[in-house]
Amino acid sequence: MKTQNYYPRVSDKQLSSLLESSGAVLIEGAKWCGKTQSSLQVAKSVIFMQDPDEGPGYLAAADTKPSLLLEGETPLLIDEWQMAPVIWDAVRFAVDKRNLMGQFILTGSVTPNDNKIAHSGTGRIARLKMRPMSLYESKESNGQISLKNLFSGNRDIAAKGNLSIEQIAKAICRGGWPSAVVSKTNSTQIVKNYINSVINIDVNQADNIDKDPEKVRLLLQSLARNISTMATAKTIMDDIRANHSIISDKTLNGYLNVLRRIFVIEDIIAWQPSLRSKTAIRTTNKRQFVDPSIATAVMQTNEKEILKDFETFGFLFESLCTRDIRIYTQALDGDVFHYRDKSELEADLIIKLFDGRWAAIEVKLGNKQIEDAAKNLIKLSQKVNVEKMNPPSFLMVITGGNVAYKRPDGVLVVPISCLKD
Repeated sequence: MKTQNYYPRVSDKQLSSLLESSGAVLIEGAKWCGKTQSSLQVAKSVIFMQDPDEGPGYLAAADTKPSLLLEGETPLLIDEWQMAPVIWDAVRFAVDKRNLMGQFILTGSVTPNDNKIAHSGTGRIARLKMRPMSLYESKESNGQISLKNLFSGNRDIAAKGNLSIEQIAKAICRGGWPSAVVSKTNSTQIVKNYINSVINIDVNQADNIDKDPEKVRLLLQSLARNISTMATAKTIMDDIRANHSIISDKTLNGYLNVLRRIFVIEDIIAWQPSLRSKTAIRTTNKRQFVDPSIATAVMQTNEKEILKDFETFGFLFESLCTRDIRIYTQALDGDVFHYRDKSELEADLIIKLFDGRWAAIEVKLGNKQIEDAAKNLIKLSQKVNVEKMNPPSFLMVITGGNVAYKRPDGVLVVPISCLKD
């Protein structure tokens, strides 16, 4: 069921691999990030739960005999399965009964409440997270520098990127939404439509509880102003109150949880390595959206405006790099963290692979900051207790420049427009 004009995704290989090793695969992620189109490249049949003509019939079947929805050539795609949560247990049972791999693909843009499904699906249903497109997927990074190769020891790099600062600003505001990437006009309007849907519809449908649209908007704006920082819940709350809106701790936590469940926000967890000396490591998460365009949309700014505010531009650039590094790292079976200790020594991103290999990254938009960033990365690497964990596979400064090279001290300098998995 392949579709035309499809931009290949980094997660395509992961999906194929999971279908070969699991009875079903759940693809979850933000609305409009490309889950359905990616699934259609391998699905042999499909059920669209949101189909205005067929949807009511599908919901009725789910209430009476959910197994009817599982008939069709495999892999069968069930799009937005969470509209009928009983499908989860039906799929799990069918996988057990058939004892075959690659039977179903489920896509969902909201994590349902645990009390709506009886079983976790462990061992039967594999999970795959999708995010909006990276610069490599949108064909704006040439991919000359591969994270996989770097972790394999190939660190004598030399490459040249092709994105100007203005093009990076445009990519931030447009975002990695597939429809915006392929659109030649109104690309920023697409993310604005997405935000309006989040504020007025999605946050309510996630748990069927009405929320104050103005408070949701103020919360998103506060998160945008604090993007790529370790802003506490109190900071967010005070920011909202400064805009003449009262919000309680319970309401704030409830709204944040819903935004996580619909994959709008995706904070970075603090990394806690084994260190040579006792140093207090800060455990606060770093605030991030799943895509930097969410921040620019809710702040009602554009590429021309952020070019005038280099400090804000720097935080947004870090958000862009975070999105891309997360996509590339997931393909390598790893996770992304951040590090900061009581001495304020930090690394914007820590890549930690499942096998124990790791790398530290600083994100710097301008070339003037590279020297200090490299020194900080080296200092962090010297703090790590290599008797208890591996030394870093590499240290990297990601920049908005155009030349990739290896410094005499071994630190890699790589433009975001050169990276891929």
